[in-house]
Amino acid sequence: MLKIEHLSKTYRTGTNEYPVLKDLSFQVKKGEFVAVMGPSGSGKTTLLNCISCFIPHDSGKIILGGKDISGMSEKGLANVRNEKLGFVFQDFMLLDGLTVYENICLPQVIAAKPAAQMEAKASKFCEAFGIGKIRDKYPAEISGGEKQRTAVARAMMNDPYVVLADEPTGNLDSRSCRAVIDSFLQAKAQMGATVFMVTHDSYAASFCDRVIVLRDGVIYDELTRRGGRKEFMDELLGVLRELGGDLDDAE
Repeated sequence: MLKIEHLSKTYRTGTNEYPVLKDLSFQVKKGEFVAVMGPSGSGKTTLLNCISCFIPHDSGKIILGGKDISGMSEKGLANVRNEKLGFVFQDFMLLDGLTVYENICLPQVIAAKPAAQMEAKASKFCEAFGIGKIRDKYPAEISGGEKQRTAVARAMMNDPYVVLADEPTGNLDSRSCRAVIDSFLQAKAQMGATVFMVTHDSYAASFCDRVIVLRDGVIYDELTRRGGRKEFMDELLGVLRELGGDLDDAE
């Protein structure tokens, strides 16, 4: 569903060069829930920004649904971002002047989908993600966990190839964090969602099928969950201890 081939990215300031991603290759299969972790400066946020084409990469390919999106026009990329990619951000990025229900509808409004189809789907998602009772409230009136579940529902509205999640549990307490992770798991189980999540939260990552650990722009390790969540978390923490440093640092 998502394939990264020999991706490289270097930031340049004057005569100085700072390689951030170094010939990175991996793939995410349809229906997988994959996390990316790594210490500050490892390249995880840059990777997410390159995949979404918010920033250009220097070389390599980003193949989404079998198509290389690297060289697309800005108009083409705008369509990809609205219809083929879903986004969940740490700061929710909900529109304050729209209700929960209206925020969820937004991707289909932009895509000019039929109103009856849009409304039926949004109503279905409100119930599926446990936010039916707050559908007519505004973002300022709901909790952080409810905001993020609204964001997950919105991200799924156009049946994207991949949902890109940037630290989706970073501003949440443990209870809200679990509710958001459950929303991803539900989207995966019931809707076949493919989720690619950047996180520093080992608890959230332990629910994933696979965790890619970055260090200095390359893949340091890749862990696949084969047993229970707690065992996977222990394995993950062991790798993170090997890395050292403070994984809670912002990149």
